[in-house]
Amino acid sequence: MADAGRLSARCPAVLRHPAAAPLAVLAAGAAGSAYLYATDPHESGHWLPRCPFRLVTGLLCPACGGTRMVYDLMHGHFAQAWLDNRVLLLASPFALALLARWAWEGLRGRVWRPRLGTRGVAVVLGIAVAWTVLRNVVG
Repeated sequence: MADAGRLSARCPAVLRHPAAAPLAVLAAGAAGSAYLYATDPHESGHWLPRCPFRLVTGLLCPACGGTRMVYDLMHGHFAQAWLDNRVLLLASPFALALLARWAWEGLRGRVWRPRLGTRGVAVVLGIAVAWTVLRNVVG
């Protein structure tokens, strides 16, 4: 396994810049969004990945419906996006805000790593478990 110091010495300076990772995530998201815009996940016959949790268990995971939700949002179908995954839809603005902050700090030359405390992790996991149980028992 390569030492982190030796590895960073071999990487070009542009890849070590604090903006490299968030800009790469934004570029990948843009490419994925472009493909998704033209590919209806409500229909079969596309190259979109299936949920491994659902393939193994037959149950919906907390993120199931997320791809359909994004597709519906991009096409202005807000009510359908709500039906696809309510919790993920409500969490999306926070995730986008974190991505924007990460990119902003990176462009300013700063490394930004948000921290989530023990209580925060417990809240996120609790919501994910509750949503998984709720959508599989009720829905």
